[in-house]
Amino acid sequence: MKISVVSSILGGMSLDESLGYLSSLGVDQFELGVGGYPGKAHADALVLSKDAAMRQKLLDTFKKHGMGISALAVHGNCVHPDKAVAARFQADFEAACVLAGQIGVDRLVTFSGCPGSDPAAKQPSWVTCCWPPEYQSVAEYQWNDVLVPYWKKAVAFAAEHGVKKIALELHPGFCVYNAGTCLRLREAVGDLIGANVDPSHLFWQGMDILEVIRVLGEKKAIYYFHAKDTQFNEYNVRKNGVLDTGSFADVAKRSWYFCTVGYGHDAAHWKKILAALKVAGYDDSISIEHEDGLMSPKEGLEKAVAFMKECVLRTNNEDMFWA
Repeated sequence: MKISVVSSILGGMSLDESLGYLSSLGVDQFELGVGGYPGKAHADALVLSKDAAMRQKLLDTFKKHGMGISALAVHGNCVHPDKAVAARFQADFEAACVLAGQIGVDRLVTFSGCPGSDPAAKQPSWVTCCWPPEYQSVAEYQWNDVLVPYWKKAVAFAAEHGVKKIALELHPGFCVYNAGTCLRLREAVGDLIGANVDPSHLFWQGMDILEVIRVLGEKKAIYYFHAKDTQFNEYNVRKNGVLDTGSFADVAKRSWYFCTVGYGHDAAHWKKILAALKVAGYDDSISIEHEDGLMSPKEGLEKAVAFMKECVLRTNNEDMFWA
């Protein structure tokens, strides 16, 4: 396994500065945001895909610091009901596919997206319950009329440009948010689609991360992993449950909030998670994402890197003499 870092945390630094800093911490890779929600602070797929000299400069900068690119991040909502919004995300996605083939990175990380409730909708509508019955009709429209047709075309475009894995982050607010919805889309459009497992989004939904890994691993559908944690304010959970639309900045009033790895679940639990990944056949990038409102990005990142260094499994045992 190799330790990576999601690039958006270092948006205030240049690529050269970011890679130098991360290399000094012992990080192996960088998850490079190239458009969409991750932004373009370090790389813009729309620009790089059309400029060979800039692509070479990018690769030379990574080589200079002995760092790899774990994935191109282009999270977005390409099925947004506002056609202008969807078009912006789509342009970034397509450019990321082209860029991936040009620089030899075969993995993209993104979201499944979430359509509106009907063809006339203006905003996305995430369905979280089956009753009243119109919600089932909304979900059927979203999947059958929008999501599956879109992704059939998207995976074909990605494959044409050398992308081998599209890791969809299991994220509430989008149609793919758990193991079941990920496998549903994968079965409908093909195995170019897999999961980016981010425990932070699964913890608060009440999932057993080890079971999620087992289920996805059986289908060889784990394509990426984000290391981010979640802490609960149990008194708020007892009062209001876990569905929380309050601001992330108002930590005290929330039922849960994102935190640096190790501050929500201890090292023993994270070590079980990483061992489960390896058992499931995922021996790849562990990408740290910092979204902790209680500590600065630098403090949170440095603590997370130190923590994950103790948890990741770096080598294989080629001498199981006891077996």
